[in-house]
Amino acid sequence: MRGARVPEILDARLTRADPPVSEYAEGLVEGVVEHWQEINERIGHHAQGWTLERMPSVDRNILRIAVLELLWRPDVPPRVVIDEAVELAKSLSTERSPAFVNGLLGSLIDAGETTASGG
Repeated sequence: MRGARVPEILDARLTRADPPVSEYAEGLVEGVVEHWQEINERIGHHAQGWTLERMPSVDRNILRIAVLELLWRPDVPPRVVIDEAVELAKSLSTERSPAFVNGLLGSLIDAGETTASGG
């Protein structure tokens, strides 16, 4: 939204460290950047009737983090990923966002697209 590149924003936040950035959050940002194209393709495939561009930016980014965790973070159970993503959507996005996020991530899991299935 600022027109800056994500790695540059992360570097600035790590340098400023106010508030400190956890290693987990840093890993999420780096993972989303590393797997950007595949994450976006998976979201686009499961977003029935929606393009990434039409989604609220908050929803898009919640989904990117959740898809990263589902596909590349075997230490996080899928139900936990979905619950946390839905809670973020409830507190940060539109009234319809929690159901949208839940449905899209459920579709991804139903299709067997998680670390449990080999990502």
